[in-house]
Amino acid sequence: MNERLTTYNYLEDYLNKILSKGRHAFTLNEVKNAFPISEKAIAQSIYRLTAKKKIAQIRKGFYAIITPEYSLQGMVPVHLFIDDLMKSLDRNYYVGLFSAAALHGAAHQQPMEYFVITENPPLRTIKNQKLKLNFFVKKDWQEKDIIQKKTEAGYIPVSSPELTALDLFVYLDKIGINRIATIISELAEEMNASRLADTAQRYPQTSAIQKLGYLLDKEMDQPELANALLRELKMRRVRNIPLATGKQDIGIKDEIWRISVNTTIDMDI
Repeated sequence: MNERLTTYNYLEDYLNKILSKGRHAFTLNEVKNAFPISEKAIAQSIYRLTAKKKIAQIRKGFYAIITPEYSLQGMVPVHLFIDDLMKSLDRNYYVGLFSAAALHGAAHQQPMEYFVITENPPLRTIKNQKLKLNFFVKKDWQEKDIIQKKTEAGYIPVSSPELTALDLFVYLDKIGINRIATIISELAEEMNASRLADTAQRYPQTSAIQKLGYLLDKEMDQPELANALLRELKMRRVRNIPLATGKQDIGIKDEIWRISVNTTIDMDI
């Protein structure tokens, strides 16, 4: 039998075995180790499966398996393969920012745009017609601030609602305070004052604590959460900062949070 056709048939069976184990992705190295045949035959089989939209390349040497329910989209949800991807890169990580917020019940998230916090060295954004996978670097983090969320492909590490809210002001501050405020207004329902105080104590960026505290206090009527942050700020050296990044530092000064209120908050809820 033709080697390429044989490899194609075997590879389809191999993908079914991977799916039966709850995984939705594989690496090229896995296939090479499973089939001691020519790289040309493997490459041709992978090309055929890609053309038939049974698999999709995420990055060089890493592929997602497109199951029938996602065939129209041509891509499976990122949470089905993100753990396999990061393990293949030998990287610690957690799902964060808008993607974490969505997993905690906050809407307003584009399902094919994903946000991951990882360690140095930086990873390039993965972007194509079906997917945008954004990577942000953090020096370190505490496992106390990470929640293991169950998915169809197993558990993935996700930032807690409290860490998610603080991270938004560090990594996505330039996207606009209104969008961030909208997400936080929904995240607040999942946040706990005691956990927020603990997370804030470990959090290095004081400006994020100031902005989050101001929103919870002045815009969202969440005094318990706000007071948890205010107690932490009293232990730090705090400087005056603008609420909205990229706008003139003018406006009413909030003396409690040491913030220049240089914009009007307009939440999309």
